Amino acid sequence: MDDLPAVFRATNFVLGQAGLAELTIEEFRAEFCLPFKKFYDRYTPNVAMEQLEVWFHGHFKQVQDSVVELPHARDFLLFCREHGIRTFLLSTVHRDHFAVQTRVTGFGEFIDVPYVEILDKRTKIREILEENGLSSNETIFIGDMQHDVETAKYGGVFSCAVLTGYNRLEQLRASEPDLIVEHLGELREILSRNEFQLSRRTHGQETDAISHPICTVGAAIFNDLNQVLMIRTQKWSNLWGIPGGKTKYGETSAAALRREIKEETNLEIADIEFVLVQDCIHSREFYREAHFVLLNYSCRVRGKAEVTLNEEAQEFRWVPIEEAMGMDLNRPTRMLLDEINRRAVMS
Repeated sequence: MDDLPAVFRATNFVLGQAGLAELTIEEFRAEFCLPFKKFYDRYTPNVAMEQLEVWFHGHFKQVQDSVVELPHARDFLLFCREHGIRTFLLSTVHRDHFAVQTRVTGFGEFIDVPYVEILDKRTKIREILEENGLSSNETIFIGDMQHDVETAKYGGVFSCAVLTGYNRLEQLRASEPDLIVEHLGELREILSRNEFQLSRRTHGQETDAISHPICTVGAAIFNDLNQVLMIRTQKWSNLWGIPGGKTKYGETSAAALRREIKEETNLEIADIEFVLVQDCIHSREFYREAHFVLLNYSCRVRGKAEVTLNEEAQEFRWVPIEEAMGMDLNRPTRMLLDEINRRAVMS
C-alpha cells in the first residue's frame, strides 16, 4: 500500500501538536526512519510515546482515504498465488488501519499470515521464518526502507528494495540490498526471467544485471512557448531528466519514442529530430547496473501541452532550456541539452 502521503500528513500533525515546524516531503523522506522511535526521539524527545501515538493514529484515521494500492501490487500478489508462493506481511501498521485497508483492497486474501504493529521488524523476522517453516535461502523480504533491508539481513533472507516508497535511491543503495527494483512489476519480471532463482549481492554489484546493452529512446520535448519538459524520477537518483524508455522488438525508434512519451506523459509529439546517441554504462545515477544505448531526440508537442505523469515519475516542469541547464540534471540529459544548445548557436 502507498501510505506515504497519509503518514507524512499525520506526522506533520504530530509535529504541529508538539509546537514544531512541519517538514517538507523531501525533508520527511530524508529524516523518517524505522524503528520510528528514533525519529521521534530526535524531534520530540520530551513528549511521551503514548501521547505521540494518540496524536498520530487519531489524525491518520482522518487522512486514511489517501492510502491506495501501489502500482503493480495486485498483479504481483496474483502472480505469487498462481505460482504457489506464500506471502507474509511484516509491518509497523496499526491493526485498525490494516483492517480498513484490507477491507478496501481485498489484499487480505493474498496474505498467509499478517504480522502487524511490529515496531522493530528485526525482532520478528527470525520468528516468522521458524513459525512458518520458511527456508532463509528460499525467502525474499521486500521493502522500501533501509530498515527493511536491515531486517532481511538480520533474518538471513534475500533483500529486495523498491523505489515506490519512503527512502530514496541513495538511502536504499547505502544499505546494500541484494536487489533494487523500480516497482513490483519489475520484480515479477526478474523472478519469471530467472525461474525464481536469485543470487546474493556480491562484490558491491546488484544481482540480475542484464548481460547485454539495452536500446532506449528519449526526447527533449518543447511546447509552443519553447519551454522544455523536465521530469524527476526516483530511478535516476531523483535527478531531473527527459521522458523515454526501451524500444520493443520490431518497433522503429520513432514509434518507440511516440509510445513511451504517450505512456509517461500522455503527450502527442511531432517534428521528431535525432540529436545524438550516448553510451550509458553502469551509471551510478541509475538505480541498478545497466548498459544503455541512448537514442536522444528533440521534438515538439502536438496539440495541448497537458502533462499526465504515470507512476514512473514524481514531478514535471516546463522551463526555458537555459533554466533547465541550472537544474539538477542526470548526466545524459545534460549532454543532450548541451548539444541542442550548441546546434542553436551554430544555426
